[in-house]
Amino acid sequence: MDSVKSPVGRRRLLACAAAALALPLVQRRASAQLVNKLAYDLKNGEFNWFPERSDGGPIVIIVSIPDQLVHVYRNGVRIAASTCSTGKPGHRTPTGVFQILQKDKHHRSSTYSNAPMPNMNRLTWSGIALHAGNLPGYPASHGCVRLPMQFSELLFEITRKGMTVVIADESSQPASVTHPGMVLGDYARREFAAVDTALIKDQYSAGHAARPTITSVVVSSKDKSVTVLEDGHVVAKGKAEISGGARPIGENVYTLTGTHKDDDRLTWSSVGYGKTDREDMGRELRRITADPQVRGEIRKRMQNGMTVVTTDQSNTASHRASDFTIMEGVY
Repeated sequence: MDSVKSPVGRRRLLACAAAALALPLVQRRASAQLVNKLAYDLKNGEFNWFPERSDGGPIVIIVSIPDQLVHVYRNGVRIAASTCSTGKPGHRTPTGVFQILQKDKHHRSSTYSNAPMPNMNRLTWSGIALHAGNLPGYPASHGCVRLPMQFSELLFEITRKGMTVVIADESSQPASVTHPGMVLGDYARREFAAVDTALIKDQYSAGHAARPTITSVVVSSKDKSVTVLEDGHVVAKGKAEISGGARPIGENVYTLTGTHKDDDRLTWSSVGYGKTDREDMGRELRRITADPQVRGEIRKRMQNGMTVVTTDQSNTASHRASDFTIMEGVY
């Protein structure tokens, strides 16, 4: 993987910035308009913003390449959507599950005419980012996801390092699912109480910590493995038992949103990517049981916003499923 200071990584960021400056300033400014429309009624350059629909909870950003739309969900509720421009042919925007690695509101290139990339949320060290830029109405970037300026400003205010961003080849709408107890295994009622207390104490969206820890879990049905990552670094790995025989568990991303106290369940917002059965993604999560040591490591790190990624591909060192990136190293 190229570092942020490598020639390849630097060239990709510079290319994104240069392309954003290619059209006249008037045309660039015209590509930002707040409207009161449904997501799929948005025209190029338009966006909506309804934060009052969900006051708090973990945020997930979904970029749909086919629709050229960005969806923002908070606690499983869509609070905003915007048109965008992704990578043009030959510079395809990579699909996958990413985390925001770096934020820079006034990012500029230090080696290419001081080109601006406002409100940048970096997704890969090789140069892919969300940032304000020109929206011509079709994929035109060098791999970055360009956003209307005003939308990028609003988005920048609610994002933080470690947040989940899904870039998909097909439209995906999160579904709310529940898990009967402790994630990836059975649990006692006292364990639920401990998890519930931890979640209340560590509210994901509060942002009080200067650099909060982000926990991610990757489950591979092919390897029968569970990997726990903290800030992108592997902290535990073990075996997983998956019930239901050879039936796939699907390519899914689950984000922990809280607890359902009436029946002692954890609640999740789930997103399917690639080939997956979207009828009951919660059922697939309930098929997985991690070994006790790994479950203990997960339990210690439980927090709203924790993500569990399932894949039927091998969980390699770079956490890739086919050409779909799963959690590039964060720090």
